[in-house]
Amino acid sequence: MAAEPSTKAKAWAIFDRIIERVEIGELRSNPWVKDSEGCRRYEPDYDTLCLLLGVPLHLKANTQSGVPALALDVWISYELRRAGFGVDETWPRSKHPRILPGPVARLLSELPRREADLLRARIERQGAISGVTSSSATILGKNYLKQVDVIISDWATGPELLISTKRMDSSYGKNAPNRVEESYGDAKNLRLRHPLAALGFVFGLRSDILEKEPATAEWLFDLLAKLGQEDDAYHATALVLMEYSDGVSLVDNGDEGAPDVTHEPGAEPDGEQVLSVDEDLEHTIECLPKVRIRLDETPEELMPSRFLAAMVDRVLGATPVTMHKIARARRAEPLVEFQLEQVTPIEPN
Repeated sequence: MAAEPSTKAKAWAIFDRIIERVEIGELRSNPWVKDSEGCRRYEPDYDTLCLLLGVPLHLKANTQSGVPALALDVWISYELRRAGFGVDETWPRSKHPRILPGPVARLLSELPRREADLLRARIERQGAISGVTSSSATILGKNYLKQVDVIISDWATGPELLISTKRMDSSYGKNAPNRVEESYGDAKNLRLRHPLAALGFVFGLRSDILEKEPATAEWLFDLLAKLGQEDDAYHATALVLMEYSDGVSLVDNGDEGAPDVTHEPGAEPDGEQVLSVDEDLEHTIECLPKVRIRLDETPEELMPSRFLAAMVDRVLGATPVTMHKIARARRAEPLVEFQLEQVTPIEPN
């Protein structure tokens, strides 16, 4: 009898279909917008974020599964692709394997079709090829290895972008100090070895903290903002304030996924379980629990739009103009606001 697919495998199948539905269309691809006064700003796709955040609620995934925070990782990587970074350049990728080194991706594009198909079949098989592909990336900081959630990296440049995500849906007073303390230590560890990489932190937080523990919320918002202002910490931080029904609440056990391990950077011994899904994904997506992003209660300095703009600007500012040409072109030619009204919503096939 076949083993029951893991919660993470089920989540990836839904995540991938959500992203597949929206990663088409020219107008939707450029997140940069110019207002009537000529000012440029980054406009995130919050509709897609809300869908992704509904997946762990649908699966009743607890924090230990890693799925709740993974929804943030998938969205951030998607946003970086919208900004113009390559489909194989930004990790996690939108398909298995989630981590694929740039030289391997370029080799696949240069090989004759038959040879490329054979190699691709080998790469895309269930599991990982030790030292080549993996489901997550581990980066060496100044003093220790750290699993980083969203990455842009290449052997020629080293890490160009490192974003860590955490999520908290309950037990705020109990869990918040530990998660912020861990994040600050991780920032210093990574920043000291990779000072030119864009270093960011995204914190997903359920909005009921505003009613249940307002003092904790005030303290946490202030601390998150300060983490993005210190010279030796993150270049930018963001808050994703999530509102959803009590009927689909997550179990927050204070432990997000598996602990960091000390194998070689980039290696993933167990790999990712690849799931062949028989269920109707379109129906599942349409029935996902509703999630709303409370931008009205998000401090300006922690806005996801500000964060994403800062990350893109940091990467482009630290590299020659001959690199990341598509990302530079999209930022240089933002959509005018009235064009957004002409975008036809993308319907599922």
